[in-house]
Amino acid sequence: MQIKDTHDFTPDQLQDLFLSVEWSSGHFPDKLAIAMRNFKTVFSAWDGEKLIGMICAMDDGVMNAYVHYLLVRPEYQGKGVGQQLVERMKAQYKDYLRIVVVAYDKKIGFYEHCGFNRATDASPMFITELWT
Repeated sequence: MQIKDTHDFTPDQLQDLFLSVEWSSGHFPDKLAIAMRNFKTVFSAWDGEKLIGMICAMDDGVMNAYVHYLLVRPEYQGKGVGQQLVERMKAQYKDYLRIVVVAYDKKIGFYEHCGFNRATDASPMFITELWT
């Protein structure tokens, strides 16, 4: 596995990855390709030429970074790919005061294992047309 710092993906690569984890964003591959170019930070995991995972974040330049996407193809989950991507992101933002992620409930344990703490006084809120 190789981790790359790149913002350039084909819509087909993104669609394949996002739909592999059943994320509705995968139904909008052209929009995803544009979104990847606009994220401040993108790290991607590759098995040869196959995109197997990615993590993306936006930030304010000095204090706060927001991890928006972290996804790993199901057949590569449990093999340390996600954890390596999180570690790269944590290293990228090591001097920031806060790194935020909104985690699905079933993935909270993974993020806690990576060093994130669950908020006790906050809840994520959305205005969205996406279903996952």
